[in-house]
Amino acid sequence: MRFEFEEFSAIEDVFMYLVSVAPYMKQVLPVSSYKGYVFSIVPLSPLSGDVLMMVYTRGNIEPGMLEFDISTKKYKPVTTVERADKNYFIILSPSRASVADEAIEQLESRKK
Repeated sequence: MRFEFEEFSAIEDVFMYLVSVAPYMKQVLPVSSYKGYVFSIVPLSPLSGDVLMMVYTRGNIEPGMLEFDISTKKYKPVTTVERADKNYFIILSPSRASVADEAIEQLESRKK
């Protein structure tokens, strides 16, 4: 498995990127908060899955659902999907994630 990386300086920028590449009408997207990174892993080669893009920033965010407003670049915790003009992220905080572990290992080895 090969990873490519797209680093951002803020969580809001990761959300903006994910909203812009999400399939049309995909309103709820998963994001992970794991080992000091907030990220999503996106397949670049959908048929084979050989190349994955880790879109990330350093940081942590609490698990749960967030409503994100593109126009203001602000997010807030919510309990339900309420509005069609907003985007929502489900923040996951896995206890173990082998694909994420491999991506983080590759990322950190590049930075040394």
